[in-house]
Amino acid sequence: MPNTIQPELIPVTTSADWQPDAKTPRRRPPWIRVRAPNGETYERVRALMRSKTLHTVCEEAQCPNLGECWGKGTATFLMMGDTCTRSCGFCDIKTGLPNPLDWGEPNRIAESVRAMALQHVVITSVNRDDRPDGGAPLFSMVIRRIRQLQPGCSIEVLIPDFKGSELALKIVMDAQPEILNHNVETVPRLFKMVQPQDRYDWALATLGNAKLMDSMVLTKSGIMLGLGERLDEVKATMGDLVDIGVDILTLGQYLQPSKRHLPIERYYTPDEFTELRETGMRMGFKWVESGPLVRSSYRAAEQVRELSRLEHIRLPKERSS
Repeated sequence: MPNTIQPELIPVTTSADWQPDAKTPRRRPPWIRVRAPNGETYERVRALMRSKTLHTVCEEAQCPNLGECWGKGTATFLMMGDTCTRSCGFCDIKTGLPNPLDWGEPNRIAESVRAMALQHVVITSVNRDDRPDGGAPLFSMVIRRIRQLQPGCSIEVLIPDFKGSELALKIVMDAQPEILNHNVETVPRLFKMVQPQDRYDWALATLGNAKLMDSMVLTKSGIMLGLGERLDEVKATMGDLVDIGVDILTLGQYLQPSKRHLPIERYYTPDEFTELRETGMRMGFKWVESGPLVRSSYRAAEQVRELSRLEHIRLPKERSS
């Protein structure tokens, strides 16, 4: 979920500064703290991205975990350019008419995965509603190329909804990613405000059909909190995801990237995130990642490795190429 925050050190606030009942809270609470990215590994990853002319959602969406993840030598690759055809109210990726697809991009990403010696990689993209297939062939190409250049690396794809197209989804699923991720982002009542060009039923169809096309795939989705949803609506949405077989859920705090984006209605406390995690596990999710700075790619490698051990999910070495 491309939720955003400037990657800089944010001063810790006191409880007196934090106003949880304010319409748009004046200060971030003390548990929202991000350190500026730095370090040798971070610089190496950044240089590699530049040399391959690649984009990452870490940068384009200004993810709060950029420093932590890049410092560990991991990143979420953003395909199909840096311009999205949709205008979601929470996202800092620019909207407009994108350039034609770069068919050499999957190979460059795969080469970077090999150069970084990754054991798990996350691939996402902007929406490409300018194309009937939504750019699905590039997902298929990058999965297959990574299989060739970095055998044993598990692959998570965070895909658009392709407007609910089963044909586009099948192109991706035929390449057999380990995790198929699509974020619902918010509750049905707020869907058109948050994602005006998206539809809730497209999101559910994407996740449900993925499981039908490949019963061995782990499906995953995420919800942002703090946009004005009610707790009962969050739990109802979680129930919808469980009902269609979603395995992994991420829950994180929405953070307004700029004043032109949707305002923060309220901050959830760490205790509330813990409670929602426990609720999700009782509902039937196999894994719930829940916390103020959690984003859809956070701890993704741990999720697939642990679930493959507990749930006997096949890892790439056991899959056909």
